[in-house]
Amino acid sequence: MLFKQNVIKMKCHQNKMSLKQNVMPVAGILSGALVWGLIWYPYRMLQEGGFPGPQATLISYLFALLGVTLFLPRAWRELPGLGWWGILLLLSAGWANLGYVLAMLHGEVMRVLLLFYLAPVWTILFSYWLLSEQLNRYGYLVIALSLGGAFVMLWEPRMGIPLPQNVSEWIGLSAGMSFAFSNVVSRRAAHLSVSVKSYCVLLGTALLTVPIIGSQGGAAWQVMTAQAWLLLAVLGLVLCATSFAVQYGVAQLAANRAVVLFLFELVVAAASSYVLAGEAMTMRDWLGGLLIITASLLSGNLHVGGQHSHERK
Repeated sequence: MLFKQNVIKMKCHQNKMSLKQNVMPVAGILSGALVWGLIWYPYRMLQEGGFPGPQATLISYLFALLGVTLFLPRAWRELPGLGWWGILLLLSAGWANLGYVLAMLHGEVMRVLLLFYLAPVWTILFSYWLLSEQLNRYGYLVIALSLGGAFVMLWEPRMGIPLPQNVSEWIGLSAGMSFAFSNVVSRRAAHLSVSVKSYCVLLGTALLTVPIIGSQGGAAWQVMTAQAWLLLAVLGLVLCATSFAVQYGVAQLAANRAVVLFLFELVVAAASSYVLAGEAMTMRDWLGGLLIITASLLSGNLHVGGQHSHERK
């Protein structure tokens, strides 16, 4: 009887450990999807209050860098050994983040986000170019579905060709391309640790805001209020914590499962843009979005696109 009780206790303990090991990575990825589905709103509110988006991005990412430096002091010490691939990662991941925020400031949230989610197509092409990885049967389907979704969303009879309709959509598209490129470069830069890669993402984003702020005539420090500083500090800490949570989740879960969980970002963005900004998608946007989401789901089965590092989050 005592032996049976010990066996039952051991099985219960193992089940609890297994549940914990499964729940924590899922929670990490979902938290990242939640943050990135909502983060457009505080940046947009700051800009409407007279505080430019690039400057807000710079300050919030500097706070995030401070958090990473405190928790991972070894990360910044590895920066001298980045090499060319590390520098490419810093720049491409930096523009993926910055471009995402800039596009969200003026564009329709869901259209920008769906254009960003064309990333699996670019991942396939960049992987073929930089890693010499070949397409499998899912690759052609992903390309067809993604481009078909973009065609449905963007086609305008008056223009005759399916192209982004404004600057924000072009920026969102370029940010998605940059995100895909950063994922491939991250795999190519195998000599770098996960912590220094995460640090590069934050540092690259902060650095790329500087020339944009300069082109706008410098920083508008005079409009900074105590509430704005507090909000940006909170955003920075959230970005720092999200980076750790997502990296942990991606490391623990299979890539195809992670891709599905990251799509929660689209749900959050759709709900938040409708409630907070009064934006509503047309039937054509929904149809195009469905094709792009399907392509993202299938991308988890690709050899070339199945290991998304999701350095953005």
